Amino acid sequence: MDMIDPFGRTISYLRVSVTDRCDFRCTYCMAEDMAFLPKKDLLSLEELDRLCTVFIEKGVRKLRLTGGEPLVRKNIMHLVRQISRHLESGALEELTLTTNGSQLSRFAAELADCGVKRINVSLDTLDPEKFRQITRWGNLDKVMDGIDTAQAAGLKVKLNAVALKDFNDAELPEMLRWAHGRGMELTVIETMPMGEIDADRTDQYLPLSLLRAALERQFTLTDIPYKTGGPARYVHVAETAGRLGFITPMTHNFCESCNRVRLTCTGTLYMCLGQEDASDLRAPLRASEGNELVADAIDEAIGRKPKGHDFIIDRRTNRPSVSRHMSVTGG
Repeated sequence: MDMIDPFGRTISYLRVSVTDRCDFRCTYCMAEDMAFLPKKDLLSLEELDRLCTVFIEKGVRKLRLTGGEPLVRKNIMHLVRQISRHLESGALEELTLTTNGSQLSRFAAELADCGVKRINVSLDTLDPEKFRQITRWGNLDKVMDGIDTAQAAGLKVKLNAVALKDFNDAELPEMLRWAHGRGMELTVIETMPMGEIDADRTDQYLPLSLLRAALERQFTLTDIPYKTGGPARYVHVAETAGRLGFITPMTHNFCESCNRVRLTCTGTLYMCLGQEDASDLRAPLRASEGNELVADAIDEAIGRKPKGHDFIIDRRTNRPSVSRHMSVTGG
């Protein structure tokens, strides 16, 4: 039976944050001195596999592994290989991954061997110094090597760039040409008010309506109906013959077609990225060897999925709309 929320939307996309830890400290995502979850609070890989399997049995057709940085979770490829059995059976249509690229040179070939066809790589700048500045700890050369390795392994790579005012906005045309020249799509994303960070988000926030207007002074952008199952709206870029995506949680939310829920590494299910309401799946998962209790808990949670989020960036309050950091639920 498909999972249908109160607004008639079929829930077929599950994002699973396998860890809240990351080897970067991106300034728009988390504070430099982060307090991460104790490892004892995390679900085991076997428990994550069991929960994913229940969701697949209940109608999930696309599953994305996120973090934090998913590839820093110990023995993460064991989970990927376990979930890949659902690709082989046809129960799952797609298994994907969002990564910062730092570990791709180690894992790209094995990801491809497990049936992963495409991945998203978060990359906000092509300038090594600016990359170090925005990630605090990152090494751009290592990410570039990871992208090369992923493409050599046959993985389709899409780049995600958070648009940040006075940081990378002038660079995005160059990034667009570079990505399309490498056969990669690019999606730009508005920064979201999630979790306390060291920076002021009102200084970072760039409405994508302004970015698109700026890009249209250099490129011919045509709206197209292309969809990947996520929230991006796409345009065709005539000059590069590639696709450019826009994810606009602030200026034009994408809630009317939301088909996804988010599971954290502690077994907490968030029905909406931009709301605090959540459901604990760890307790029913561990209360029985069978899956009836957790299936009932999922049904109850889907019945509470809200119509949409209420993100706002407001200099008067300078407080995040949602207290948890992006790394908890993986964006």
